[in-house]
Amino acid sequence: MSRIGNNPVTIPEGVTVDIKEGTITVKGKLGELTQEYSAVEIKIEDAQVFVTRPSDAKEHKAKHGLYRSLIKNMIEGVSKGWTKQLELVGVGYRASNQGQKLDLALGFSHNIVIDLAPEVQIETISEKGKNPIIKLTSFDKQLVGQVAAKIRSFRKPEPYKGKGVKFVGEQLRRKAGKSA
Repeated sequence: MSRIGNNPVTIPEGVTVDIKEGTITVKGKLGELTQEYSAVEIKIEDAQVFVTRPSDAKEHKAKHGLYRSLIKNMIEGVSKGWTKQLELVGVGYRASNQGQKLDLALGFSHNIVIDLAPEVQIETISEKGKNPIIKLTSFDKQLVGQVAAKIRSFRKPEPYKGKGVKFVGEQLRRKAGKSA
């Protein structure tokens, strides 16, 4: 029995949910998201979305909780939005942005310039004495996570000094250096 799939998702004010054969569309103040679905039934009753499965087959069980979580993330995204923050740890590591272009100096011989999707808002915070922070905001949770993972992949944190691009609040596994 799926515990997550059985919970209803409440629809806040200002958010509309449309269900048409095989697709669900969620519109809110921040944007609009569409998701295709299969192997489950989705119903809307008094400002709540219910996801049910037709049988206890393995495929139906697997998709029951998945689609409920996707719908919850879509509703929360168009009403509140999603934010990821990345921290650049290292001497000379810098980040700046002009519009949707992110310019990263990560210790390579050249700067890395990335064009971001228009759905993602970017903000770079550089304070003296603190590590630069990149703040990504969007209504699409999947897109924000994908962009953040791509930026992190340019220079992953290394285990000895912790230098690299890491998520704010991420705990790194540190290793002891050479013992003399």
